[in-house]
Amino acid sequence: MTPDDVGCEVVTTRSGARAMRDRETGELMHPVVGPLVEAEKLYVEASRLEARLGEGGPDALVLLDVGLGAGSNAIAAWKVSERMPTSARRLEIVSFDRTTSALELALSDGHAAAFGFDGPALCSARALLTEGRHETSRTLWRFEAGELPSTLERLLERSSDVVFWDPFSPRASPALWTVASFAALRRVCRPGATVHTYSAATATRSALLLAGFAVGVGDATSTGKQTTQAAVDVDTLALPLDRRWLERLARSDVPFPADAPEDALARVAAMPQFSAVRAADE
Repeated sequence: MTPDDVGCEVVTTRSGARAMRDRETGELMHPVVGPLVEAEKLYVEASRLEARLGEGGPDALVLLDVGLGAGSNAIAAWKVSERMPTSARRLEIVSFDRTTSALELALSDGHAAAFGFDGPALCSARALLTEGRHETSRTLWRFEAGELPSTLERLLERSSDVVFWDPFSPRASPALWTVASFAALRRVCRPGATVHTYSAATATRSALLLAGFAVGVGDATSTGKQTTQAAVDVDTLALPLDRRWLERLARSDVPFPADAPEDALARVAAMPQFSAVRAADE
């Protein structure tokens, strides 16, 4: 399969890592440090996936992988689950995307290892492509094709615990970064759920807040850029946004997504995580 067949190509970043580039938008999936490092640091480690699986329990831990892309985030989580003991919780990964074309290219000869696919991981990803799912005693991985947020409605009876939100940027895919999109996500999140995304844009964070999430600062990238973590429960956040962020929100040139209500600033300022901060300051 060639880049022209799938609309994307494999390129080399400044750090020397391989990354997938979408030819239509020009955006890199996992830029700078490459897919393996970013998947581990920004998603697997930030979500405390290994620790949460290690807590055990009869129910599977459900991970929504929004933006399958080349599959690096999902396969990094798959590898964590596969090495866990039998006493750990099983992991169910649900990957979303409009197409599997980037994954197909990542699995082609000469690219698979650079994107984290070898041995059983490679077999798992190939099964996902051909059958739409792959299951072991530890992990179920399945693929949902279609446009978000409508495809999330298929999960209304199965709540999620962890979300990797990694679609193209708000510039390239604005519909995925709206209040409506995050509100649909909030409806499929159970208590204790967390959301992890590379975007630290003010409008992204305000959209998450307006959708009903508590929002905080996530782990920084290798280049020092902030990321974002959201949660159903504010106590889950290590660094919740505070009044200083509210002040920046009021001064921002692009404070909210296009579908925010007219009184968005007042709504955000009145949210519990900021009320608690005010009470502590007083």
